[in-house]
Amino acid sequence: MRTVRRAANVAQTDVATAVGVAGSTVAGWETGLATPDPEKLPALAKALDRELDKLFPRTGLPDLTDLRCDAGYYQYETATLIGTKSAGPVAGAERGERRLKDKYVPALAAAYGVSEEELRRAEDRSIAKARGGEAELEATGTALGSAGPPGTLAEKITLVLERSYPGEQGPPTDAEIADAVNARAGARVISAAGVLDLRTGAVETASPVVLEGLAAFLGVSPMYFQPDDAVARQVYEGLQLLSASRKGAVGRVKGRGMGSQGLPTNVMEFVNNLVTELEEREPDANE
Repeated sequence: MRTVRRAANVAQTDVATAVGVAGSTVAGWETGLATPDPEKLPALAKALDRELDKLFPRTGLPDLTDLRCDAGYYQYETATLIGTKSAGPVAGAERGERRLKDKYVPALAAAYGVSEEELRRAEDRSIAKARGGEAELEATGTALGSAGPPGTLAEKITLVLERSYPGEQGPPTDAEIADAVNARAGARVISAAGVLDLRTGAVETASPVVLEGLAAFLGVSPMYFQPDDAVARQVYEGLQLLSASRKGAVGRVKGRGMGSQGLPTNVMEFVNNLVTELEEREPDANE
């Protein structure tokens, strides 16, 4: 952090004043003896003239606690935001114990700078974590089912990255994605920073050539990144079922519970064939 502050030509005391802490506190952050509260990160990024997601990148999509911290509020301060005597409603929702009442949603969404739908999606993630951890729930499909198919471009990109690259190797880096998109386009159409912006939601749209490159690299239909809920749901359900199968939660992928807008026959056949191929490559995976 000290390198970033010096590059921004900001004095340590100025950072302390902007964030609302003592100079010694900032010194502790810079030496690694202490870490700033998550609620302080937005003010800290602003003081250092850096974007929050670039200075403190997040892995995955935000839950309710993340949204609150990104807005710079401590939990106790939410009582004033929703007009209650205590922060109990928000605290309970962040712990995944109970959902927020509808009357609290507009005020919180406005204070956090997100849409009401984004707030509810974050709430779903908090509940999923509380029910035993995301990884365990994803193996049964519960966490995925509670959050529903992705809506924003950032959510769509993150979903594919999280579901398509299991294991220790992990997903590709932003630079690797950018290189692949540029190679397909035959020109430099996006940078690693640009991919980060799309993945974190800092930028919500992209040019057709970038979307086509992303789709080709991630192995999904270009239509997946278009504002078409039906296509997004099909890809989402395919990834959900494939993820469950790879983790041993189901032996074979079936269309049970998919509903009228679920996976079409050809997609089901593709997923099942892929599962079979994975089983042949990893015969001991489910033993």
